[in-house]
Amino acid sequence: MLENIDSIGLDFDTELQGVKDLKQLEEIRIKYLSRNGIVAGLFEQLKNASKEEKPRLGKELNALRNSVQEKFDNLKSSIEENSSEESSKIDLTLPGRNRIIGSKHILVQTLEEMKSIFKGLGFSVFEGPELESDYNNFTALNFPLDHPARDMQDTFFITEDFLLRTHTSPVQVRVMQKVKPPIRAIMPGKVYRNEAVSSRSLCVFHQIEGLYVDKDVTFAELKGTLISFARQFYGKDLSYRFRPSFFPFTEPSAEMDITCYLCKGKGCRICKHTGWLEILGCGMVDPNVLENAGVDPEEFTGYAFGMGIERTALLKNGITDIRLFVENDYRFLKQF
Repeated sequence: MLENIDSIGLDFDTELQGVKDLKQLEEIRIKYLSRNGIVAGLFEQLKNASKEEKPRLGKELNALRNSVQEKFDNLKSSIEENSSEESSKIDLTLPGRNRIIGSKHILVQTLEEMKSIFKGLGFSVFEGPELESDYNNFTALNFPLDHPARDMQDTFFITEDFLLRTHTSPVQVRVMQKVKPPIRAIMPGKVYRNEAVSSRSLCVFHQIEGLYVDKDVTFAELKGTLISFARQFYGKDLSYRFRPSFFPFTEPSAEMDITCYLCKGKGCRICKHTGWLEILGCGMVDPNVLENAGVDPEEFTGYAFGMGIERTALLKNGITDIRLFVENDYRFLKQF
């Protein structure tokens, strides 16, 4: 047993030399000095020793336990002192590191503001699928079979009868098919067009469209709604105008312009020196569209309007390149 005591002392010294931190030291303490450790096990074996050997063995065991405990305590104090010295090297006067906190994308911010304004005007929000039928995307909206928008060069057709929607107007058809008038709704969403990417156009972008169908709806109500939106969104001091235009699904149709945000109407490169910027298209819903959606055009009338989210964000924030919205450049995004 004496040889065993000496051997354990040597093993303890050897293991102690490889200790670098308090975690390793605690593992050694548990192994040798805990209630179920090696040293405690030796004291249990002492009960089986003869009366002649017990005094000597007990003395040796006490010496081993005291030696192991002392070496453990000394090494623990040394490691703790070194740790405190390292922590004292920290300069608490240095400025803290700035944490980068995420935020909503500028397009999401723009869409949420637009939705909030239209909700305040009594509009509900509806959404529809991005994979749409040719009927809902074109035919029901009064597009002739030979309309250029149906061509492969302008549209992403998945099959002969299904495509990635080119506008959110198909949601208008779906709403009219399911909801009886009066209908007052906006339809935000992602749309797809087979266009070359440039500073002014993307092949994937977002739109928000609006629809109001009821008895005796007038163009004056359409103008009042859009003027109210424009003043809340762009500012009360803007000037506006409506120009005649053409869309297959509205008649009469118009485009709404506001004064250029950059030159305040004096004329610049952004507004092509006209002093005006187009913000949306609108018009009275064509009777054929109402009929295709199951609404009696003899009893009900309605108006519709639509605008691009990216274009709206461009105009409001003075951004000159639409590609910045999708390039994920942190220098650009952190401005918003």
